[in-house]
Amino acid sequence: MKILVWQTAFLGDLILTTPLIQSLKKNYPQSKISLVCKSFGKEVFKHNPYVDELICFDKKTSSFFNLILNLKKKKFNLAISPHRSHRASLSLFLAKIPVRVGFDKAGFSFLYTCVQKHEFSGGHEIERNLKLLSCLPDFDTQNICKIPSLYVKQEEEKIISNLNLKFKKYIAIAPGSKWPTKCWTVKGFKEVVKYLVEKNYFVVLLGSEQENNVCEQIKQNYAKVLNLAGKTTLRESFALIKGAKLLISNDSAPVHMAVSLNTYVIAIFGPTVKKLGFYPYKNGEIIEVDLDCRPCGLHGHKKCPYGHHDCMKKISSKYVIQKIEEVLSNNAP
Repeated sequence: MKILVWQTAFLGDLILTTPLIQSLKKNYPQSKISLVCKSFGKEVFKHNPYVDELICFDKKTSSFFNLILNLKKKKFNLAISPHRSHRASLSLFLAKIPVRVGFDKAGFSFLYTCVQKHEFSGGHEIERNLKLLSCLPDFDTQNICKIPSLYVKQEEEKIISNLNLKFKKYIAIAPGSKWPTKCWTVKGFKEVVKYLVEKNYFVVLLGSEQENNVCEQIKQNYAKVLNLAGKTTLRESFALIKGAKLLISNDSAPVHMAVSLNTYVIAIFGPTVKKLGFYPYKNGEIIEVDLDCRPCGLHGHKKCPYGHHDCMKKISSKYVIQKIEEVLSNNAP
């Protein structure tokens, strides 16, 4: 059987698709599984034994017409799309894939041959995606995998020692996000870094080049704080998160990287809430404040729609430090 999975959403969404793909492969071990994703999928699925082929597609730079021709030529038997876009539904239909599975709230969902109800009812995104498999009549639920996975080889972990760091002896912090309202305050992160340095921990700041400025502010002048924002590849970031004793992050992709790499994570949630389903699936906890205006959207915004951003401003560094102390004491040495 030739199976196609479509997931062209954000990095975190793609990582959370790994259990769906593993579950498919375990149930149909002789199948060939292809994945339509953005170009960063090459890094996410490097060394992953459950994907046979990546088909990279970016709506801004790739030809939709050529994609359809390519998919038709491959003659897939089954397609599953956890991504709820019009483009996904239409592409799978035009590619003439006979069995097409997606969510009822997807754009053009009437083009799917089987739909599963999509709802934000408190369940995790991983479990939501896995419900799509119930559309397959011969699927064995004993083959379900619920833990996301990233595969980092020992040779890739050498970046840790190359930076004079010791495995599980440093704290990683990811203070950025694509959405500004998802970012905790610079002041808060600075106070957390001060606490960690005083406790003799080495701190590694991770992020994109666009977040370098913020990371420099957070770093201050501490010798035990290493700002790697914009200085590592995605694979190197995976290795550094895997080697960290703890990750502190906003509600963004690094949270799911940590879960996939078995690193404990403290996730700071502002405009989003656990009920949406993107919380740490294991080895983690959420820090948040209870406000009537939360959630104000699925992803967050560039600016607080209410003009106050209290969902982040009201999270005190004292509370975050208290949680850090609890985690570190429970995971000693």
